[in-house]
Amino acid sequence: MLREIPEEKKQQLEELLMQGRKIDAIKLCRELTGLGLKESKDDIEELEASLRAQFPDKFASLPQNKGCLGVLILLCICVAGAIFWMIKS
Repeated sequence: MLREIPEEKKQQLEELLMQGRKIDAIKLCRELTGLGLKESKDDIEELEASLRAQFPDKFASLPQNKGCLGVLILLCICVAGAIFWMIKS
């Protein structure tokens, strides 16, 4: 189905995928083709797999420490709760 998309828009889809913006690429594909969500997702995943095989170094990498801040905040809350419980007892 992506064959029916103009080349400039296909390049835009490729750029979105390489930036890690898969959902935006699916939305754009749906707008351009009129396909449903599943069909657009399948087409975009096929395009992504092809691009990853051709240009593995061009894809945006995900941060390796994602979620560490949340764990640190949770730990601080637990320690504060424990201290409060010890003082109150």
